[in-house]
Amino acid sequence: MEKLLSIKELSKNYLTKKQVICAVKDVSFDVNDEDFISIIGPSGCGKSTILSIIGNLEEKSKGKIIFKNNNIKIGYMFQEDALFPWLTVFENCILGLKIKKEDTKENITYVKSLLEKYGLSSFINSYPNELSGGMRQRVALIRTLSLRPDILLLDEAFSKLDYQTRIKVSNDVKRIIKDEGKTAIMVTHDIGEAIKMANKVIVLSKRPSVVKNIYEIKNIKDYDKYYDMLWKDLDYDE
Repeated sequence: MEKLLSIKELSKNYLTKKQVICAVKDVSFDVNDEDFISIIGPSGCGKSTILSIIGNLEEKSKGKIIFKNNNIKIGYMFQEDALFPWLTVFENCILGLKIKKEDTKENITYVKSLLEKYGLSSFINSYPNELSGGMRQRVALIRTLSLRPDILLLDEAFSKLDYQTRIKVSNDVKRIIKDEGKTAIMVTHDIGEAIKMANKVIVLSKRPSVVKNIYEIKNIKDYDKYYDMLWKDLDYDE
């Protein structure tokens, strides 16, 4: 697989009135084409900070982020679906295209094809409050895909959903990302979700977070084995 992104000794410090707090320390990993990477670690360890730095939403203190080329596009999915309630499903999906003045006939056709492919074509004129939580997340993903990103960043994208909906939506999102041949980096606190969705799981320590382990998920049939290893790595009492 071709390497899309390399993270080299990434560090992030925060300056308070009394001291400098190191949140992330010398984190390194590679992202290959069509990887689905899960980043997991204790609450507050800096998982979302790493994602924000990769997405250029936050400045790093040290280290390098090396993309394959300068044309790599990044898409972002947050905890909230952030759909505009006064816009229809279709209008929400093409909003990014309109903002970037890329709402060409070809791109509009692409969005409609995604809505059709993933079971939302009959809801294109519906409003977000008429949709289930799972459908809203699918709409949010299609809105992100409309800009044809090379890498998708998912920041606890399913955390607001109830357990049953979360399982269904995470399966849907994994299928869509795989079908569309996209690369994804996902932050989650759920061990099971990390294993089931990813081909690679990066385990971070408590703050200041360092990489404790990187696991290649080669066979989901070994789920229990991976779960036990991750659970031991995530020793919250250490």
